[in-house]
Amino acid sequence: MTRVGAIDCGTNSIRLLIADVGAGGLEEVHREMRIVRLGHGVDATGRIGAEPMARTLTAAADYAAQCEQAGCESVRFVATSASRDAANADEFVSGVTEVFAAFGTSPEVITGREEAELSFAGATTGLTGGLAPYLVVDIGGGSTEFVRGDGAVEQSASVDIGCVRMAERHLRSDPPSEAEIWPALGDITMAVNSAAEDVDLTGVGTLVGVAGSVTTVTAHALRLDSYDSARIHGAEIPVDQAITACTELAQMSRADRAALPYMHEGRVDVIGAGALVWRSIIQRVQHDSGLSTVRASEHDILDGIALSQARPA
Repeated sequence: MTRVGAIDCGTNSIRLLIADVGAGGLEEVHREMRIVRLGHGVDATGRIGAEPMARTLTAAADYAAQCEQAGCESVRFVATSASRDAANADEFVSGVTEVFAAFGTSPEVITGREEAELSFAGATTGLTGGLAPYLVVDIGGGSTEFVRGDGAVEQSASVDIGCVRMAERHLRSDPPSEAEIWPALGDITMAVNSAAEDVDLTGVGTLVGVAGSVTTVTAHALRLDSYDSARIHGAEIPVDQAITACTELAQMSRADRAALPYMHEGRVDVIGAGALVWRSIIQRVQHDSGLSTVRASEHDILDGIALSQARPA
């Protein structure tokens, strides 16, 4: 087993996983997440703002220290949508490279295809039950990945819809008005149609959703008393129940969302948009494949990043 550090820096959050990886899979040592909103304003300005940049680099420096203290042999830092889109991405890359100098690690601003493959590897490792082929959907802050496969990736697509991007573009009222929700749904539908040109949404055996929007919707559908990863991971929810949970979260005021016992404070203002994305995808796959349930996974791209560092047997 090799002790590794994996960091996923997305549009909304930056996450750390320290794990021991090998041929047998992954053993988690430590996992944490911070909402830094790196992509705040990127959709409108095309640049990472000074404050989001500072927040993210501060978190990155702390993660680097934790990796050193834990004795990680290697660290992989993957940056996704916000870093692909920003005109000043080089400044971000330089800052991260400096704080991870001890590991010789620089952030990899990966393509949507690479992001999809890592998400699929993480989401399907250790997931029991379900029928192939799997469709893994990773809803991020700025983009959403669709990955279909049976043991390995067969088709993938990345589209520019996510909880932060859709919230900033459309859902500005509190609670969102119908006049805001319908244009958001229009954008989401167009993006799902685009994804369907590259990823076959018919004949899907199991639909698996990953990342914070999906896990929060799942917690809401289960009416949990607190955020419980053990109950959320692998949970199988009837389609109608999942759609109802999405609709309720999208229509709630921010105060009502904040009062939910499983709601992370950093998701309060964007979960409505994330729920709309997930609802639209569920409805499309249900129509095309006749699925009656959907599943959630707490394992995602972060686990894939860790697994990618396993030494060859």
